[in-house]
Amino acid sequence: MPFQIIRNDITKVRADAVVNTANPHPQIGGGTDSAVYKAAGKRRLLKERKKIGDIPVGEAAVTPAFSLPAKYIIHTVGPVWIDGRHGEYRQLASCYSKSLLIAERLGCESIAFPLISTGTYGFPKDKALRIALHTIADYLRESEMEVLLVVFDRKAYELSSELTVSIRQYIDDNYVIAKEQEYYLSDYRTEMNAPVYDRDSSLPKAAGKAGRIKRKQSLRPPRADTGALPVSEIRKSEESREYFGSAANLDDIIRHAGEGFQECLFRLIDERDMKDPDVYRKANISRKLFSKIRCNADYMPGKRTVLALAVALELNLDQTVDLLSRAGFAFSPGSIFDLIVKYCIETRTFDIYEINALLFEYDQPLLGNTVGD
Repeated sequence: MPFQIIRNDITKVRADAVVNTANPHPQIGGGTDSAVYKAAGKRRLLKERKKIGDIPVGEAAVTPAFSLPAKYIIHTVGPVWIDGRHGEYRQLASCYSKSLLIAERLGCESIAFPLISTGTYGFPKDKALRIALHTIADYLRESEMEVLLVVFDRKAYELSSELTVSIRQYIDDNYVIAKEQEYYLSDYRTEMNAPVYDRDSSLPKAAGKAGRIKRKQSLRPPRADTGALPVSEIRKSEESREYFGSAANLDDIIRHAGEGFQECLFRLIDERDMKDPDVYRKANISRKLFSKIRCNADYMPGKRTVLALAVALELNLDQTVDLLSRAGFAFSPGSIFDLIVKYCIETRTFDIYEINALLFEYDQPLLGNTVGD
């Protein structure tokens, strides 16, 4: 996957380049800097760092990674937060962009970032996260590099309070609806299977016209044993007979099947006049996976990939539901993952990086392709 947010110790992450939030002077600082020196080997790393000298705020320089599971350590100096009016935003964005350019120049295929300046430098975490996501997103529009944003623990990661409040309310509201439906369905099933009792007796009585308890009509599905089809199914049956004729068989129906997933997907892409790279980069999926979808009409990607493509195409909720169904999936009202994605689609939040930040906040899998998809 081109971009991922993971919870880990950055000194244990395997990537071609690991970014260190460095002290501006060639000496060991605190936090991530101290941990990187300890894991890489203090003496050797400090010797290389002294060859570089001072690093200005917003700039980056590279050393070997020594004992880290990486090839290079890219040292970047983040800004100390004052009030946001002293160039802090620009300097922080520069830390990410300069590090990415160095990694590209070195031929790296992957790079791991911490959330820069959010420790002792005091940069507000929600603002720092937004800058990281936007700068990385801008870079990945033209690059295939795998970028990891590594968060050590939940304290090191924070979304804006306005966003978290609104999505929590959305999840709570939809959970209430889902739980009510589950309750009434469970109540209905229990009632359907319960023995019928005579009002004047403690013994079960055979279910008949005289002894049957009247069931509540509100909030109850139709009886399963009536043999009657819902109106929608009757209409479908009539349309099928009209279209195929009375002698319709399975082969006829299959020959007249509607659009498959692949056909529907590429029709939507053509309607939006989008190029393949535009789609797979906006969807946060690899070129290899997208090529597999394009070249194999029978290939069915996973649900997260389908939803990522829906986001990339900026489909509305009805269109997303339709695309999901063509790949054999559906939204579940009891799934936090599904509710977050639906919320983003309904609010027209089509930035895959922001959506993945929300999903990460709620410990949900991210949108885009996964290993083996």
